[in-house]
Amino acid sequence: MTALTLSTAAAPGLRADAIVIGVAKGAKGPVVAPGAEAVDKAYDGRLAGVLETLGASGGEGEATKLPAPSGFKAPLVLAVGLGAVPEKDAEYGTEALRKAAGVAARALAGSKKAAFALPLSDAADAGAIGEGALLGAYSFDTYKDNGTDARTKNGKAPLAEIVLLGGKPRDKAYKAAVERAAAVSEELNRARDLVNTPPNDLNPESFAAIAQAAAKEHGIKVQVLDEKALAKGGYGGILGVGAGSAAGPRLVKLSYTSSKAKKHLAFVGKGITYDSGGISLKPAGHNETMKCDMSGAASVFAAVVAAARLGLEVNVTGWLALAENMPSGSATRPGDVLRMYSGKTVEVLNTDAEGRLVLADALWAASQEKPDAIVDVATLTGAMVMALGNRTFGIMGNDDAFRAALCEVAEEVGEPAWPMPLPEHLRKGMDSATADIANMGERMGGGLVAGLFLREFVGEGVTWAHLDIAGPAFNEGGPFGYTPKGGTGSGVRTLVRLAELTAAGDLG
Repeated sequence: MTALTLSTAAAPGLRADAIVIGVAKGAKGPVVAPGAEAVDKAYDGRLAGVLETLGASGGEGEATKLPAPSGFKAPLVLAVGLGAVPEKDAEYGTEALRKAAGVAARALAGSKKAAFALPLSDAADAGAIGEGALLGAYSFDTYKDNGTDARTKNGKAPLAEIVLLGGKPRDKAYKAAVERAAAVSEELNRARDLVNTPPNDLNPESFAAIAQAAAKEHGIKVQVLDEKALAKGGYGGILGVGAGSAAGPRLVKLSYTSSKAKKHLAFVGKGITYDSGGISLKPAGHNETMKCDMSGAASVFAAVVAAARLGLEVNVTGWLALAENMPSGSATRPGDVLRMYSGKTVEVLNTDAEGRLVLADALWAASQEKPDAIVDVATLTGAMVMALGNRTFGIMGNDDAFRAALCEVAEEVGEPAWPMPLPEHLRKGMDSATADIANMGERMGGGLVAGLFLREFVGEGVTWAHLDIAGPAFNEGGPFGYTPKGGTGSGVRTLVRLAELTAAGDLG
């Protein structure tokens, strides 16, 4: 686990493998960012010119290595791009700092210790840099036999220690920011681990066991419903999706409570540990990454544990709807009718529209506790990827103000999101001659249709929002910023920040 600390030490005298500085993109070339004054002075004020000679422009995502000046105890300087120079009197945004720190941490894989001398003007900056560095240092090589550490990055162990220069170790705000960054990043990285774990090692039962162990460690109450309990309770959606698998489904309830809480949030996560499509089998080329279809449950799990670690003064309940969607002689067929936990019947027209079925049962269960708001998180539809691409998730809901607030929260923490509508005319497409509703409707606007389906299973008077993270949950391309290849932990930071704002009374 990568360590994160604050230090008032001067860059020249700090023993480390590298000093990380920032460089911005100016109108006439690279501009050395605040925090790098000692390095620039050692280069006689010519550091910007040296960096330009080496090809640096200050653009986002750049990483330029150069020898440390004479007299420095660290042998290397790493200059990372911050993007455009801020306008007059403005400061570098937290997301720019977060991304730059992530780039640096990835570039320094294999190093034991790095000192980050990026622009740092307040505790929020310290938290952003720490978070970006910890997320950027993430690696998942558990299944690779490379003769080194079990968790390595391309044969190199992740950066072991991160020191933030320019911070105030004795300042309560700075200490809290760094502790928060560590807690959120570590839980987000736990979610990434779950998403990246192969489905032969992660099924509903083993996922539930992991949640139970974490709950015990952090004082969270946990309840796990197995097949028998689900059948007795009438959870037809979860049972129907899991019917074709030898690995039985589970519904996991995680309850973090605070004696000072005045609000209660419920988070619901789609947890399809592997999605073959069921009888409506996915076409070739669409199965290889379906271990990631439990990303929503992983994010909800991580967010609840993070809330507990931070001691937030809000009650948070997480519902993990876990199942494996497989084809077999016992699998649900297109045309079958399921009786859901709410009592409604659903005609299953496509078994690959399974996420909405497990979420429907969990949403209704969450609604019975009358929380102040429910947020579900799911890799729900390919249609949302078509609409918003691979880096942005869509937000729908039954309350426009709450949906707008969630979009602002997501933007604040650096998770691109976009508000999406729930057009009433699309509801008719799910009318069924056999059941109360079908699990499919019009093909066009499929992501919105899925949202309308979920809305049917939210209790009356309960504020609800739906995050479709199908695009950003799993990165099949190369790493960027603090985002690795593979599982990303999308949604975790939005949920945690929502809980923080609710605890503080800043979110109605």
